[in-house]
Amino acid sequence: MTNSVTNIPIPSILEVGSDVLSRLDDIIKRHPFSNAIVLFDEFSNTTLRNTIENALSSLSIECVKLDDTMDIHELLSAAFSWSRFDVVIAVGGGKVVDYGKYIAFSRRSPFISIPTSPSNDGFASSNCSLIVDGKKTTVPAKVPYGIIVDLDIIRHAPDRFILAGIGDLMSNLTALYDWEFEEKNGVGSVNAFAYMLSKKAVNSFIRTPMHELKNEILLKELVSSLTMGGVSTVISGNSAPISGSEHLISHSLEIISKTPQMHGIQVGVATYIMAKVQEHRIERIEKVFTRTGFFDYVKTIGLIKAEYREAILMSTSIKPNRYTYLHDSSYQQRALEILDEDPLLQEIFSE
Repeated sequence: MTNSVTNIPIPSILEVGSDVLSRLDDIIKRHPFSNAIVLFDEFSNTTLRNTIENALSSLSIECVKLDDTMDIHELLSAAFSWSRFDVVIAVGGGKVVDYGKYIAFSRRSPFISIPTSPSNDGFASSNCSLIVDGKKTTVPAKVPYGIIVDLDIIRHAPDRFILAGIGDLMSNLTALYDWEFEEKNGVGSVNAFAYMLSKKAVNSFIRTPMHELKNEILLKELVSSLTMGGVSTVISGNSAPISGSEHLISHSLEIISKTPQMHGIQVGVATYIMAKVQEHRIERIEKVFTRTGFFDYVKTIGLIKAEYREAILMSTSIKPNRYTYLHDSSYQQRALEILDEDPLLQEIFSE
């Protein structure tokens, strides 16, 4: 019997620090690229395009600003209209990063992610969220060849984007408990290494000083932990290490809510609810959300309790192949009771 070895793609470039963009050309030219397509969203095109163009002096580049309402068919049409390139580079928020990942996946090209905010783990994960036939859908994408994060840019992101990243990261705790629950119920199996990496990622962040939201140490830990979470999904071959019942609630809200919030904000609130249901790590989640100001923020944005109730009921239809705590009717009922019973949630929700 031969020993089997698991080979997984991981980023060849990982640069997280201050003033990284000033070294961008030096970073890129160590790798075998001569032509690049560089994608921007509205914000990054306005604020960073000139910087990126000047920095990438060793590459022949084509810069493209993408509209944030593109669906999968429009993306594919654009991707195959461009001439040959060696690498796709996406600069901006979650949507343009997802676009870049999928374009690279479709053209079988390396992908480099340069996020302008840490609002979720998408800049490091192996899937993306795109509009397919009018519905937001998770589809396979390209594992980033490179992740380049300039903390001077991240620091200038609005607080809500950083809080959203914290909400998305903390959901690892409930997602991992859901993953164990699935295995106990004979649905799927836990990959021990992916589990360990996801857990280490969130626990590393939890130990970080949280007195100042834009402190460099906090931001670096947040980005690093989100990156580790993204890599854990490559190891497992699915999103289970970082996505469980709390993500199903958020996906449902994206369908039914009149004014959906950022993914990580919705996930963070749902993480608090599900930690109460699971009776697992709730004190730690409360401390992080209190110290970072997450709870203070979500109290100001008018979340509607009825929408969360409907989302909890809808959640099991989002990924019927999963078996999270919400797929058990007794735990789903418990989640609905918590909406009405929990004192903190009464401060967060309006009727």
